[in-house]
Amino acid sequence: MKAENTEMRLKLFMNKGKLYIVPTPIGNMEDITLRAIRILKEADFIACEDTRHTGRLLKYFEIENKMISYHKHNEEFRSDFFIEELMNGKNIALVSDAGMPGINDPGQIMVEKAVESGVDLEVLPGATASITALILSGMDTSVFTYLGFIPRSAKEQKEFIELLSKLEHTGILYESVHRIKQSLKLLSDYFPDRKIALCRELTKLHEEVIRGSVKEVLERIEHKETLKGEFVLVLEGAKIESEEIDIRKVLEEYQEEGLSRKESVKKACSLYNLKRNEVYEISLEIPWKKRL
Repeated sequence: MKAENTEMRLKLFMNKGKLYIVPTPIGNMEDITLRAIRILKEADFIACEDTRHTGRLLKYFEIENKMISYHKHNEEFRSDFFIEELMNGKNIALVSDAGMPGINDPGQIMVEKAVESGVDLEVLPGATASITALILSGMDTSVFTYLGFIPRSAKEQKEFIELLSKLEHTGILYESVHRIKQSLKLLSDYFPDRKIALCRELTKLHEEVIRGSVKEVLERIEHKETLKGEFVLVLEGAKIESEEIDIRKVLEEYQEEGLSRKESVKKACSLYNLKRNEVYEISLEIPWKKRL
């Protein structure tokens, strides 16, 4: 009996399908991979945010496949249905209207349940507005944080502004056409001089990037009657001034502790993240006592 149960579980595992997370173009239809097109053709069906939107994509690439809606209002119970289908051996391609599913689009719940159920998961690389805007902004890309949409409630906005005030690296935000002016006004009230890049209509014919201080960018769009597209804001990190350090005094204290010049320079550089040459030059101004 035990052997039969093990065989049944193994058979069930071998018969599981695979969930494919398929990014789609964020504007320009040509920004899709050959593998993504193949998966959309070969999957048993496509789970999509909006069947009308995805239908246009499939028509463009002459793909005929069944679509089932999967959006923020039904993703909880639809996920259970999809997991059951995957467990029964179906292969499912999950897409959102644009970009990578799960990034401010439905998909995260589905992925979580797939992982919990032991279903094979494959994420295809592809277009995403956040990274596209980050590179286009010309700002520091070494460290960055994706922040999503600015909250709507006053309490959450206060917490969000406090977060931005301490964020020392580049931040990426999304905003809708209906709230872009309001959100820029909020940012300008607190961070008028920070650099920002407003990116809209990315990869499309009328792609536009407006760079400058938050206050300057707000002034450039404030009086425009018509603004179209989805917006990505790339915000410069906060420049938090550190307390000025008296390096000479620090080195003298190390000398009193019995450290050599070399040891003192090394310790100061390590502790305060300073350049060795600069600290060493300061150390030469100090008559160093020879250790007995």
